[in-house]
Amino acid sequence: MAHRGLNFGAFIPPFHRPGENPTLAFARNLELVEWLDHLGFDEAWIGEHHSSGWETIASPELMIAAAAERTKHIRLGSGVVSLPYHHPFLVAQRWVQLDHMTRGRVMLGCGPGSLPPDAHMLGLPVPSLRPRMLEAMDAIMALLRMEERVTMKTDWFEMNDAKLHLAPYSDPHFEMAVASTLSPFGMVAAGTHGIGVLSMGAGVPGGPEKLADQWKVAEAAAAKAGKTMSRKKWRFVVNTHVAESDEQAMAEVSRGEREETLEYFEATLGRPPGRSDDPLREGVAMGTTLIGSPETVIKGIHRLIEYSQGGFGGLLIIAHEWATREQTMRSYELFARYVMPVFQQSLEPLAESNAWARANRAGLFGTTPEAMTRAFTDFGKAAPSDIVERSFGGLDVQKKR
Repeated sequence: MAHRGLNFGAFIPPFHRPGENPTLAFARNLELVEWLDHLGFDEAWIGEHHSSGWETIASPELMIAAAAERTKHIRLGSGVVSLPYHHPFLVAQRWVQLDHMTRGRVMLGCGPGSLPPDAHMLGLPVPSLRPRMLEAMDAIMALLRMEERVTMKTDWFEMNDAKLHLAPYSDPHFEMAVASTLSPFGMVAAGTHGIGVLSMGAGVPGGPEKLADQWKVAEAAAAKAGKTMSRKKWRFVVNTHVAESDEQAMAEVSRGEREETLEYFEATLGRPPGRSDDPLREGVAMGTTLIGSPETVIKGIHRLIEYSQGGFGGLLIIAHEWATREQTMRSYELFARYVMPVFQQSLEPLAESNAWARANRAGLFGTTPEAMTRAFTDFGKAAPSDIVERSFGGLDVQKKR
């Protein structure tokens, strides 16, 4: 169930260095989701990748099914399903099934595919991915309406009199969202269908300044399609690590971040557009990479809210492995204990109650010493039977038993 204020979760690509035990990496991913559920995080989004050695989950659906059996409350989404890689009818079928298996805790995140080697191995021209994603979304949304049978024919898939034989568990269907980076494409796709947005550009140097304009693009696309956009379903995806102090947090992640940036994003992927030479320190300086003490991270989230010019609905922590396992899990705990409550409106009543008790302590607690004194003077010398008589108002205790 969503909290008041912001929702919080993790975006789990995941990133695992080549050379690690891949079987154990899957187990660690599931352990992380269990830990997030225990700490009260709202969501976990799990990625789909097929090459390049670092992001090892090929099927978000399999991970979500396993995670759902191990958790109680956390909502589970794909971050994201690369729609051009799949027939849209089968995507809809699988996610309706997951909707039932999770009792409505599943979410479908959509994207065109982020790794060119994946598309190459599948024989898909990279320029075709975005148009195909739009076609797949049209098909999936038509199927989820559960109205007329759907007939569509494109240059890469065909449906003839198609209709889901199982309605979604959620009403009217599970939540959906589109991944968006720096281009307007993702915002247009989300606005066309009035669904959520996963803003990957929020944590990219230069990206936060564009967020407000991007949201306007989504609203314009929604208005054109007769839809509306909800800021509650707008999520920012950012790098985050929390420690007791800014210096400790930076020390814990600096080496791991450099290794990931240089070996994966530069040497393997050729540093996609939008990546800087030193994204960690540049992002920290801007206040949009949330590395530091709880107080520093809180300030960073406030700054992201300002960048949005109207607010957003959720913040997703990118599940990197820059720090040790123990430091990483501790970071999530510190975030849940000291950062999340600030934005979920759960601290104000406690602070008000404490302030009220302090302001009125003389009148409220002033009679306590007298009451304690009377407890000893009135009851200290009385016989046990008299104490029972006074305490229970004359009730026959033995009979009550």
